[in-house]
Amino acid sequence: MIKRIVSFSLYQPLFIALGVALFIGGGIWAFKNLPVEAFPDVTDTQVTVISLFPGRAAEEVEKQITIPLEVGLSGVPGAVRMFSHTQFGLSFVMLTFDDRYSGYFARQQVVERLREVDMPEGAQAQLAPFSTAIGEIYRYRMKGDKVSPRELRTYQDWVVSRQLRLVPGVADVVTLGGLVKQYEVRPDPARMRDYKVTLSQLSQAIQRGNANAGGSYVEQGRQQFLIRGIGLFTSPEDIGNVVVAERGGTPILVKDIAQVAIGAVPRQGVAGQDDDDDVVTGVVLMRRGENPSEVLKAVRATIDQVNDTGLPAGVKVVPIYDRTWLIGKTLTTVFTNLVEGALLVSIVLWMFLGNLRAAAIVAVTIPLALLATFLGLTFIGIPANLLSLGAMDFGIIVDGAVIVVENIFGKLTAAVHDREKLDDQRRRSLILDAAVEVGRPTLFSMLRR
Repeated sequence: MIKRIVSFSLYQPLFIALGVALFIGGGIWAFKNLPVEAFPDVTDTQVTVISLFPGRAAEEVEKQITIPLEVGLSGVPGAVRMFSHTQFGLSFVMLTFDDRYSGYFARQQVVERLREVDMPEGAQAQLAPFSTAIGEIYRYRMKGDKVSPRELRTYQDWVVSRQLRLVPGVADVVTLGGLVKQYEVRPDPARMRDYKVTLSQLSQAIQRGNANAGGSYVEQGRQQFLIRGIGLFTSPEDIGNVVVAERGGTPILVKDIAQVAIGAVPRQGVAGQDDDDDVVTGVVLMRRGENPSEVLKAVRATIDQVNDTGLPAGVKVVPIYDRTWLIGKTLTTVFTNLVEGALLVSIVLWMFLGNLRAAAIVAVTIPLALLATFLGLTFIGIPANLLSLGAMDFGIIVDGAVIVVENIFGKLTAAVHDREKLDDQRRRSLILDAAVEVGRPTLFSMLRR
């Protein structure tokens, strides 16, 4: 087989040249389309089920949420390990799957099992974003002149976060810091007693008042006018004007028995930066398997668009962490080491082979091996990173080529010393014999490695 390959290469150089050109083009195409990361993602295939049960003690959440989830998710195809944790109002169950299964398959299996689990009223169970521990690719901070943290958090939740979730490749946007805006109705027990109004009546009245009502239409000539009743609250005054009950034909409004104000959800933590003790930050999580460079490019474009047209004057999104710098630094380090290693190996080859042409022939295998690496990584689906590219050993790559080329040049040199007539046919014959002589042992020794 080796003899046939070498013989074909010697007598059909045009096909070999075309094949090498196609190989180089494929390698360049693979490199341009290869996902690039700073470091490899070695996390297992995991699915996390997060359940919220507000206001419940950890023991109650364990009995009513965690244990039923553990029973319902037991025996999921491909799962090898299950871990759960419970705390006040929160439960999460983490399933680890065999590496043979994809993340999408694992999530589908878990979703099917969740439908069979009976959850108590008020509990909410959902899957965590399809991201990993190294999925954090971008961090930013909301800044505004004379803008309160509550307003910044509102802009973050309703403007910035929604736009970033539309970016292809983004799994989720996590918000930290600030105050979550809410409208608070603070009943006055004394007034409620005087008006003989219960807390249940107050709650039901607010629920009824915060709704739109659909109607029909009225025709006028060739036109139709749609009819609807708008009742959604837009301000604290709308809540205060809701009718709770009536006494003697006089309506009792919410503002008569309670105080309506804009407040905030009780916070569970705080975020700070430098000298600022209360800031609003966001963390962009990348979906597993995506190309970080492409996702970051789209995220930065979306941030620029939001800063230009999506936020009021004085409010800006300021980046804190961008993995683009780390990816560029890593690639620079890797390719610098590859170039320096290739040059060093080429110099060593020239010194030991004693022939510049022979050293150049052997050194050509280095860039070709690098292009083959790009093709292999693209075919398998492994991104280029510090480990996949940095593990290349040029000394081992050129080992077989050194043996073959040295034997060929040795045969040719011996023929010259013997004053043989080296025409084209004789030269090809010597090259073929020399390559076949050491080709098979060299191939077997490399396969045994």
